[in-house]
Amino acid sequence: MKTSIIGYPRIGKLRELKFASEKYFRNEIAQSELFDTAKKLRTENLTEQKNSGLDFIPSNDFSFYDGMLDTAFLLNVVPDRYKNLGLSPLDEYFAAARGYQGEKGDVKALAMKKWFNTNYHYMVPEIDDNTVLKLSDNKPFELFTEALDNGVKTTPVIIGPYTFLELARYIGTKTKENFFGNITDAYIQIIGKFVTLGAEWLQLDEPCLVKDMSRENIEFFNSLYTKILENKNGLKIRLQTYFGDVRDCYKEICALDFDGIGLDFIEGKKTHELIEKNGFPCDKVLFAGVVNGKNIWRNNYEKTVELLKNLQNKSINTVINTSCSLLHIPYTLKNEVKLSDTYKKHFSYASEKLVELNEIKKIIETEDYCNLPEYTANIKLFSEERSGCNTNVKEKVNALSEKDFTRLPVFSEREKIQKEEFKLPLLPTTTIGSFPQTSDVRQTRASYKKANISETDYEKFMKSKIAECIELQENIGLDVLVHGEFERNDMVEYFGECLDGYIFTEKAWVQSYGTRCVKPPVVWGDISRAKPMTVKWSTYAQSLTEKPVKGMLTGPVTILNWSFPREDISLKESAYQIALAIREEVLDLEASGIKIIQIDEAALREKLPLRKCDWNKEYLDWAIKAFRLVHSGVKSETQIHTHMCYSEFADIIEDIDNMDADVITFEASRSDLTLLDVLKAKKFRTEVGPGVYDIHSPRIPTVEEIKSAINKMLSKVSYNKLWINPDCGLKTRGNEETVQSLKNLVKATKEIREENNL
Repeated sequence: MKTSIIGYPRIGKLRELKFASEKYFRNEIAQSELFDTAKKLRTENLTEQKNSGLDFIPSNDFSFYDGMLDTAFLLNVVPDRYKNLGLSPLDEYFAAARGYQGEKGDVKALAMKKWFNTNYHYMVPEIDDNTVLKLSDNKPFELFTEALDNGVKTTPVIIGPYTFLELARYIGTKTKENFFGNITDAYIQIIGKFVTLGAEWLQLDEPCLVKDMSRENIEFFNSLYTKILENKNGLKIRLQTYFGDVRDCYKEICALDFDGIGLDFIEGKKTHELIEKNGFPCDKVLFAGVVNGKNIWRNNYEKTVELLKNLQNKSINTVINTSCSLLHIPYTLKNEVKLSDTYKKHFSYASEKLVELNEIKKIIETEDYCNLPEYTANIKLFSEERSGCNTNVKEKVNALSEKDFTRLPVFSEREKIQKEEFKLPLLPTTTIGSFPQTSDVRQTRASYKKANISETDYEKFMKSKIAECIELQENIGLDVLVHGEFERNDMVEYFGECLDGYIFTEKAWVQSYGTRCVKPPVVWGDISRAKPMTVKWSTYAQSLTEKPVKGMLTGPVTILNWSFPREDISLKESAYQIALAIREEVLDLEASGIKIIQIDEAALREKLPLRKCDWNKEYLDWAIKAFRLVHSGVKSETQIHTHMCYSEFADIIEDIDNMDADVITFEASRSDLTLLDVLKAKKFRTEVGPGVYDIHSPRIPTVEEIKSAINKMLSKVSYNKLWINPDCGLKTRGNEETVQSLKNLVKATKEIREENNL
């Protein structure tokens, strides 16, 4: 057997690409220096993969921002508003990713959405009726040639035509069918160029095949690839899927002239069943995704070898593969110098998964593999009992009943009570929670963590920042304030540090989008609250003002989804454990006089199964209940808010309403507030703040722009249900742009109130 991966992390072991890109954005380095950094990182990745013994090494898995955006530029799917700026190719690319505001114009960024069931975000290609879809970029070919120059013949990786057209946004009357001829011609040209360059394989990623597919979808996919595969010209084409199984189109895939098919055996619940029932073509190579590309736990060799031996016994030509790209996990355990070996021996990051692939290959090729040191060590590891069991927590979860998930009185009664309690103006203004984390904040937090400053000095500094933040918000004129979250390194990691059952890494960075990286904590054992987590900071902030200050918490589903979860218990049980811990914090905040509490569920949709038939039985029934468990014990006059990040909410909007929050804010500005139509159609009862401007772009929205957004909202949402806020937290923005944007937000809101006599 040979070994393969679908893709590799690209940000650098120490986030070198992130830092170089951000320096470029600030005009601190030239384009050539950014290119040099990128090339160095690509070369390091190639060298590591080659030295590991990997047989199929990918190229073009590198991106300066996002792979879908790269594919859009490859296919000339670039809206005129970016082309007309007259920027360099790289700056035009970044304008589409981040927006642009400068001497050459003012444009918003493309929409951004979650990449299937991950915490990665992709840029949504925008296709209008004038789009001329054609091959227009050389990046994949240049990176293939670059690898050849380094002595490595790679498998180029490109998003496939079906997934690209499925995920694109269509502005106008044309649909994906109208672009059939152009996109197939473009992919045939791509194949031809790789044939000329001497490539042996081309990997086309089609993750949309693991979603529900109609007969029309299947026929369209078939038509695309029937035409493309007629023009292979000797190049071997590998169809790669991930994040699930291909139950709707397995037979059709097998009947097409692919040379290899990549299937996910980790999240693809029916993958093995499909092969058992239908067989696998003897003229194709099966790239079997048996090494988990989304979690950091070691591979269980006994189970994996059993599965691979079963495939061997069926005479299936099999390559040992990862379940998805390793983009979704950290680089290497070598950087975890502080983490105890007690924990580390259970973990496997991207670099270690290369080793696992090679060891599995060795085991498969060895007749008496049961005595191999690699195999026996792995068996021993999985036979050990891990620490972290908490009987008390398990008993609390087992004792939960329906009343624990139900808040009384009902929403309509609470709404009246809260209107009287807070007496807020119509269209109340607020922010999502975090304020800019400037260098002094980050440095002070790091110094305290290293014990270079005392707890007294640390608290003094943080209180001074909170006081500044409260004063700033009052001067701007916001109605509901926040304390700024300066004490928090991350909205999940911070809470994990206050919970028993979590462990933390030092350098386990994972790309979330563009230059944004996160360091997910690890759920090691049963979760419980070790101490109050936010009460001190929230109550101090509230003592500085007569206006209400929101207590800020992260919800249980988001904490779980943005962590590396356990694999020895269900996600449901983990979510309920975390919910019970956050519930204790909610009740403590309420007892301390905090009357508005925001419990963010930014990642609620993230782990939603990709097939609708699995939504309720496998996720929504417990995910929604976990949120309700957190707030079901508060008083009627306590107002519960929540926030959700980029995602597609339309098809689960009724479930979101059933979370029984009092106010919900969405990150909907980048999608042109299309969510408003759904809210209106579904008679959404919860008060709502869809987000009047995009905080992920450095541009400052004008007063007129914000007024236009508010008026659009008022055409769909009742004025007594609407909140005015940015679309997400302000942590990653600079002070200057934040202050001016919020001033424009408040001014726009006041003008709307006056114009409408509100």
